Amino acid sequence: MKRTDIILQEQHRDEIRDLIADKSGAEGAAYVLFGRSEIGRDALTCEPRSRYTSFEVIPIPDEDRVSASERHVTWNTKSFVNLCRRAKEEQLIPGIVHSHPGGFDGFSAQDDENELDLFTLLRNRNGDGAGLVSMIQVGEVLYRGRIWVDGEKPQTCQRVSVVGQSGISIHAGDLAPGDLAFNRQALAFGDEVNGRLRQLTVGVVGCGGTGSAVIQLLNRLGVGQMVVIDDDDVEVSNLNRLHGATMQDAQTNVAKVRVVADEVLRTGLGVSIHPIKCWVDLQEARDALRSCDVIFGCTDDHSGRLFLNRLSHFYLIPVIDVGLALFPRTDGKPGLQEMAARTTVLFPGAPCMVCRGIADPIRAREEDLKRRDPEEFARQKAEAYVMGAGNPAPAVVTFTTEAATMAVNELLQGLVDYRGEGRWAWNRYRRLSTAEERRQGVKHREDCSICGDRDNWGRGDVSPFLDRVG
Repeated sequence: MKRTDIILQEQHRDEIRDLIADKSGAEGAAYVLFGRSEIGRDALTCEPRSRYTSFEVIPIPDEDRVSASERHVTWNTKSFVNLCRRAKEEQLIPGIVHSHPGGFDGFSAQDDENELDLFTLLRNRNGDGAGLVSMIQVGEVLYRGRIWVDGEKPQTCQRVSVVGQSGISIHAGDLAPGDLAFNRQALAFGDEVNGRLRQLTVGVVGCGGTGSAVIQLLNRLGVGQMVVIDDDDVEVSNLNRLHGATMQDAQTNVAKVRVVADEVLRTGLGVSIHPIKCWVDLQEARDALRSCDVIFGCTDDHSGRLFLNRLSHFYLIPVIDVGLALFPRTDGKPGLQEMAARTTVLFPGAPCMVCRGIADPIRAREEDLKRRDPEEFARQKAEAYVMGAGNPAPAVVTFTTEAATMAVNELLQGLVDYRGEGRWAWNRYRRLSTAEERRQGVKHREDCSICGDRDNWGRGDVSPFLDRVG
């Protein structure tokens, strides 16, 4: 059976809680519109997969409510017909969510009967390709889901995840305990941490100084699966910071993704890893990235950052971007005038990398041109239409590794809140020369097409991909 998952924006989870709460202890219900992602080939299972991402929560009108008790909730289907109409017009998936305040962890026989009636109504109105998402809130904190897509039996969702400013929470079956190799981190963060890490599929885009360190740290934490993407081969100049690389790798032009994957497999910690040697914005990387629960952006180019920027909003996949600023002195003497590491969490509700000034759309277009048409890039550079590439940036392995550690610690914060702050830090900036750290606050621009446009948040698959032209 094809795997299906549901991802809720944290703000939608909160809206659902408010809408279905009842002081008398009766069941409540609400509607949700979902975007959908159809993954043709999961990078690790090689099987197709579907993901449903929350787009909007809609209350059931008071005039449609019929009755409710501790064991049931019913309402008139007029508003459901309106939901189906809007879903078809906007190419979204209609969904219903109701509560089991008594704590019954599962769908009841009555749920089966009622949902089949709604699904039949949906199919009669919207056609055979229509699907219906159904969720239950068990108590106040647990979520279960399933999808009606064909026949008379729904598909069970393997996981319902909630992602947002508080981090990532996963609602699945029993979390498998970690093995003996990870017992000591369970002593630090509790018994569930290893199971949560094993549930994750983590993407790493860029396998250089920061990326290779991120990959090895994730491996030693015991994440379940990794997808690593990079188009470059190992060069001699990489060897001072690329974890796992050797002089022989540089002399024989081994792909960076192959080096980091082999290093993970050699440790034997049970982490699955899928290396993809390509540019991140190519077709072969898209299914793999859409399969991820979180992505680390370890690329230093503007085009790759803008791509991940949009991906995080359309598919509700948190992106932890890693940056390192090592600026040489301008007086010709050796040394650095600034050395700093940065981590930025991207997700709907947080200012994006354009609003933060981290990614420049103009530079991104120049990079795309250089990749697609090197001759035209050279011509425009000669005529001063593009900036081109400057001198190589300084690189120190201890600094790149410290930046990677900051980023992976941010993932841990999003899973177990070890800082006790209840949230991710959207942006963390550490001066490496003084060990001073600060959080940089910035507001998103209202006219931003990425973080200022809620019509993209959770939209899922659209054509063209990520709603980009050109």
